[in-house]
Amino acid sequence: MPLPYTLKALPRSLQATVFMALAMLFFTSMGIFIRLAAEELHTLEIVFFRNFLAFLLMAPWILRQGIGVMYTRRLGLYSFRALINLSGMAAGFTAITMIPLAEFTALGFTAPLWTTLGAWFFLSERVQGRRIVAVAVGFVGVMVVLQPGFSAISMGSALALVHAGLIAGTTLIVKRLTGTERPVAIVAYMVLMQAPLALIPALFVWQWPTLMTWVWLWCLAGVATLGHIFWTRAVRMAEVTQLQPLEFIRLPIAGLFAFAVFTEVPTIWTWVGGVVIFVATALVTRAEVAASR
Repeated sequence: MPLPYTLKALPRSLQATVFMALAMLFFTSMGIFIRLAAEELHTLEIVFFRNFLAFLLMAPWILRQGIGVMYTRRLGLYSFRALINLSGMAAGFTAITMIPLAEFTALGFTAPLWTTLGAWFFLSERVQGRRIVAVAVGFVGVMVVLQPGFSAISMGSALALVHAGLIAGTTLIVKRLTGTERPVAIVAYMVLMQAPLALIPALFVWQWPTLMTWVWLWCLAGVATLGHIFWTRAVRMAEVTQLQPLEFIRLPIAGLFAFAVFTEVPTIWTWVGGVVIFVATALVTRAEVAASR
C-alpha cells in the first residue's frame, strides 16, 4: 500500500503515530461488525469468513507486488502464530457477543500484563521492581472492571481475558517476524493459514449468510485487514513505548461506536478500571524497554 506524498514528508516517528491511530480505529470498529454478523451467524463461522474474505481482499495487492513478497524461511513461526491468533480470535469474537464492547476493550488492555507473566512463567525471565508493581496494579484494574464481589464473573469476561493473553503471545511473535519479513507477508500468511483451520469448526455450525450479513462480513474483513496492515507498519517504524499510549484511544472509540449503533452505555467502573489497566500496561512497557537497554 503506497503512502500519500504528504504522509511520506512527515518524520518517521510521526508516520508511525498516524499508522497506529488508524490501526486502533479499524481494530475497534471490528467489534461492531462482529456483533451485527452474530445476530445471524455463529461466531465460529464469522471467524472463518473474517480470514477467508480478508485473504480475497489482499490477493490483488499481493499479485501486484509479485509473489516474491511471500518468500520466507519462517513457516514454522508463521504456523505457530496462526494457531495462537486463531484461538484468540475465536475467544474474542465470542466475548464481543456476550459483554459490552467497552468492557471487552478495557479487558483487552491486559495483554502486556499477560506478556510479562508469560515471560516469567515459561521463559524464567526475571521480573523485578516496577514490573511487579505494575502487573499488580493492572490486575486491580481488572477487578474494578469485573467487580467479582458484587456479581459473578461472566463467561464473556473470562473469554475476553483469554483473548488478551493469546494476543499477547501473537504480538511477541509478530515483533520477531518484522525483523526479517515484509508487512504484506505477515498479514497474508495470517489469513492464508487461518482460513482453512477456521473452516473445520465452522462447518459444524454452518448456515449461508443473508445479503445484509454479507455486507457486515465484508466490512469486518476490510477493517481487520487495514488494521493489521497499519499496525504492522507502525511497529516496524517506531518503538513500543512511543506507540503504546495510542492504544488507549480504543476505549472512547469503543464507547462511542457501541452507543451509536447499539445504544450501549458503559458503566463508570469500566472507564475507571480501563484507565487503571492502561496505566499499568504503560508502566510495564516502559520498564521492559528500560531493562532491555
